[in-house]
Amino acid sequence: MLINHYGYDIEIDLDLQKNLISKALSLCGEKFKNVLVLPPDITRLHSGAGEITKILYDMIGKDNTFHIMPTIGTHEPLSDEHINIMYPGIPKELFLVHDWRNDTKEIGVVPSDLIKKLSEGRLDYDIPIQVNKILLEGDYDLIVSVGQVVPHENTGMANYNKNIFIGIGGEKTINRSHFLAAVYGMERIMGRINTPLREVFYYAEQNFLKNIKILYIMVVKGRDDNGKLITRGLFIGYDKETFETAGRFCQKINITRVEKPLKKVVVYLDPLEYQSHWLGNKSIYRTRMAIADGGELIVIAPGLRMYGEDPEIDRLIRKYGYHGTDEILREVSENQELRDNLVSAAHLIHGSSEGRFKITYAPGHLSKEETENVGYNWADVNELMDQYHITKLKDGYNDDFYYISNPALGLWMTG
Repeated sequence: MLINHYGYDIEIDLDLQKNLISKALSLCGEKFKNVLVLPPDITRLHSGAGEITKILYDMIGKDNTFHIMPTIGTHEPLSDEHINIMYPGIPKELFLVHDWRNDTKEIGVVPSDLIKKLSEGRLDYDIPIQVNKILLEGDYDLIVSVGQVVPHENTGMANYNKNIFIGIGGEKTINRSHFLAAVYGMERIMGRINTPLREVFYYAEQNFLKNIKILYIMVVKGRDDNGKLITRGLFIGYDKETFETAGRFCQKINITRVEKPLKKVVVYLDPLEYQSHWLGNKSIYRTRMAIADGGELIVIAPGLRMYGEDPEIDRLIRKYGYHGTDEILREVSENQELRDNLVSAAHLIHGSSEGRFKITYAPGHLSKEETENVGYNWADVNELMDQYHITKLKDGYNDDFYYISNPALGLWMTG
C-alpha cells in the first residue's frame, strides 16, 4: 500500500488529492513514458474518477504517451459529449474504446472445480479470463486503474481487479462471472468484501497477471452535513490490502441501515447517468434489502430509453423480462440464446423483486406496453416529477416515503 488516507470527518479536496497522487507516483520510483489509465465511464460520473484522471494527465500525460481506456464492460462507448462532461480538458484523441466482444485475449482459465466450490455446487463450468489486448500488447510502463469503491451487486464491492476483469474484460468472462454471482444470490453478496466472484478475480490476478503491474487509485465518497458528495477516502496501491482497507471503510460510509423495512421507496435516476435498465436497475439492487414484503419501489427515470446498452442484451431483456430466479433458470435450461448470454440471464434475475414488493417504473422514453411486457408497473414520468418535486426532496425519510437521489452511491438495508 502506497497511500492510505481516510476519515469520517475529513474532506479530501482536489488539492489534497493532487498532493497524495504526486507522492504515490514518486514512491513508485520510476519515470513513466508510456501510460495507460483505466477509469470508469459516465455511469460513474460522481465517482471523482474524471478529476483524478485529469490530475494524472496534468502530471505525467502531456509529455509522455498517455492513453485512456474507459472500463465500460458491456456499456455503450463514451460519446464526445460524455467525454467533455466527465473528462474536460483532456484531448479526445487520447481515449480508446473497449470492445468486449471482439478486442480481448484469453490469458487463462479459472477451473471448474473452484467455480463448483464457490457456487456451492450449483455451477460446474470454468471461467475463461479475457482482457483487452492492449493490456498485454501496449508496452506500458505504468497502468493505472481509477475508480470508486462502493457496494456492488456482483462483486460485493466495486473496483480493484473488477475494473480489469469486467471493465475491460471479454464476453466469456463477463457472461460466466455474472451468472455465478446471480446464482449465489445478491443479498449474500452486496456490501461484502470477500465474495465468490471476488475470489475468482483474486485467483485470476495471482495466476494470470503476474507480469502486469497495475496501480490502483480508489476513492470512497460520502456526504457532508449539507448532503454534498465529497471524497472521504483515497487509497493508492498495487495490492489486495489496499482494496480491502478501502472496502472496510466503504462499509461504514456507504451502507445505510434503516430501523425497519420500508413500505415505499422513491428513487430518482439522473438522465445523464441512467439511460438503460441495465444501469437503472441499481434502484432495485441497492434497495431490495431495505424494502418490506408487500412494499413498493417507485423509480423516476426521465432518461430511460433502452433496456440493455448492448443491442443483443437489449433484445434478450425485452424478450424474456424480469420474472424471477426460477423462471429465468428454466428459460436458461430451455434456450440456447440465454445460455450463450449468461450475463443477460444474470441481469434478469437481479432485476426482479422475486414477488416480494411492487416495482413501478416511470421511464422518459419507454412506453407503458414496453415496461409492462418486461414485468414492471408503469407510471407517467411527468406526473411523478410533479408529484414528488424531486429538486426539493432530501435523501432519507420524507413523510410517507423514503427518498434516494442516486442508488449507485450506496446500499440500503435493515438492521
